[in-house]
Amino acid sequence: MQAPQQITPTKLADYLEVMTKAVFQSGMSWQVVEAKWDGFLEAFAAFDPATVAAFTGDDVERLAEDARIIRNRRKIEATITNAETMVALDGAPGGFAGWLRSHADFAATVAALRGEFRFLGDMGTYYFLYVVGERVPPHEEWMQAHASTAHRASGSRPARKT
Repeated sequence: MQAPQQITPTKLADYLEVMTKAVFQSGMSWQVVEAKWDGFLEAFAAFDPATVAAFTGDDVERLAEDARIIRNRRKIEATITNAETMVALDGAPGGFAGWLRSHADFAATVAALRGEFRFLGDMGTYYFLYVVGERVPPHEEWMQAHASTAHRASGSRPARKT
């Protein structure tokens, strides 16, 4: 699998777009999300955070019926809530990018993102940070560490190498 293309965010909408893609890719085929992405751009006002944050229940209903996007109501609502959170964090000194970089290390940044934003799991958070150009551990290293942590949390053991 090819690594996703990284960007240099120039506006808050860039961050919201990447985060929303991470949200909708969770549990879905990435190809399905990519195929519908132009529809997402139109349906979510080019991911302008202030516009999306102002969406109402009527907008949720409209989006839940919009065949151009993946019509998962919980993810639609998460995108609106995430836009609200992003706008609020962007209002602090240093803006959203400053908030992202204000954490001690990668693990602290992941924990902060997962604590503030909805529908961001470990993989989605890694994807988000990677695509927006933040420092992340090498993917193989992260996957290995993540797999051993996930096995410990579930009470199962990683498969033995033979």
